[in-house]
Amino acid sequence: MNLQQIIEALQLTVLTEARDFTETSPTGGYVSDLLSCVMAGAAKNDLWVTLQAHMNIVAVDSMLEVAAIIITENAQPDAETISKANEEGVILLATTRNSYEVCGMLWEMDIPA
Repeated sequence: MNLQQIIEALQLTVLTEARDFTETSPTGGYVSDLLSCVMAGAAKNDLWVTLQAHMNIVAVDSMLEVAAIIITENAQPDAETISKANEEGVILLATTRNSYEVCGMLWEMDIPA
């Protein structure tokens, strides 16, 4: 399943610059709001589900090269964070759903943990 299909199925809002999301196929997922846990547990090309929306999520993504960050509960990054994400090639997505619901939906779509 590619990222475009996931964006459409979960009705996610793309916060960063548009690109061809069909070229990205996440291989797993990880959920945590603690950056140290994400650095230890998430893998390259995972979808990272979090409530965090500050600049440090971009730095963590840049180190790990996750497929995209899904920001939950309508948390909104500021313009500086979105700009930095665009510079670094980080994909930021948003939803009003909570993290538990998003993870359940991803699981039902056969995105492994």
